[in-house]
Amino acid sequence: MADLRAQYQSVKEEVDRAVLDVLATAQFVLGDRVARFESRIAAVCGAAHGVGVASGTDALLLPLVAMGIGPGDEVIVPSFTFVATAEVVCLAGAAPVFAEIRPDTFNLDPEAVAAKITPRTRAILPVHLYGQMADMGALREIADRHGLRIIEDAAQAIGAEQRGRRIGQAGDAAGLSFFPTKNLGAAGDGGMVLTNDAALAERLRNLRFHGSGGTYYYANIGYNSRLDALQAAILEAKLGSLDRWNEARRANAAYYRQALAGTPLLLPVEADGNRHIYHQYTLRVPEGVDREALRAHLQKRGIASAVYYPLSVHLQEAYARFGEGPGSLPETERAQRQVLSLPVYPELTAEQREHVAAGVRSFFTGRETA
Repeated sequence: MADLRAQYQSVKEEVDRAVLDVLATAQFVLGDRVARFESRIAAVCGAAHGVGVASGTDALLLPLVAMGIGPGDEVIVPSFTFVATAEVVCLAGAAPVFAEIRPDTFNLDPEAVAAKITPRTRAILPVHLYGQMADMGALREIADRHGLRIIEDAAQAIGAEQRGRRIGQAGDAAGLSFFPTKNLGAAGDGGMVLTNDAALAERLRNLRFHGSGGTYYYANIGYNSRLDALQAAILEAKLGSLDRWNEARRANAAYYRQALAGTPLLLPVEADGNRHIYHQYTLRVPEGVDREALRAHLQKRGIASAVYYPLSVHLQEAYARFGEGPGSLPETERAQRQVLSLPVYPELTAEQREHVAAGVRSFFTGRETA
């Protein structure tokens, strides 16, 4: 589903130089490298502040804590997401409240969100799933009407846009992930919080360094969650390629849209006003077509596929007590039965993507050639 070796080779000179520079300066934790990278990412995303942290998960947890969200509070989240979205709410001491998704984009349905608001609701945590932004205009209106905060889970969406605005502009904070397979990936874990709130940014910097901001005086109970300089250097070296890589993903998605148009598969929808950056190319396998048989067919032909995500969070054992059980989120549960992701990474060659499309088509036609 990704070729990290090929990506490294494409930026090897820049990455190697950046790593050696950090080793030579021996400034490994925070410092000028991290501060510069924070400023560059904030500028790319249109936010005033970037605060580097240890992971994409921490990039969601620390804003919740910084906003004072905790025991007795509720945060509205999707269930069709990577588990960290709900996990951080629990780690902050609050309760996740699962809301339904839209069937076209797989993102939170604003009407479903509005129906879940109670006197205990403090925030909405939308996910920009697969690289496409949720309906931030509608969610912002709901949040403002009820006095709620918005923390965007933008782990899969760096470079995505909605009506000309990028992530980090519509919410109170947005969390990025630099996990190696993301559109901008580190050589390990890393994350960043984007915000336009200077006071929130300062509190986040304090929390990430044990509640001290780097001194031996502690105003808060904090965390050890700092983006290290090696990762910042690697990410900064890759940053100049981000737009090119995202455009390559979009080109691969456009090819699939044309090449798979004659199959029964339900292809991804790019909502009006959105610039989808295809962290994943996720289609639906309709009822009546055996998804696992299709996956086995592709595997025999050396074609990777993946299911993101096979069991929604509200049905997971650890989170069942927060949900309403099977059948409570029908669109979410239908998505988990139907979704299938195909390789869309930017290093995919024309020959490889043709092989993927031909393999998919042959499942339906019984013929090995297009």
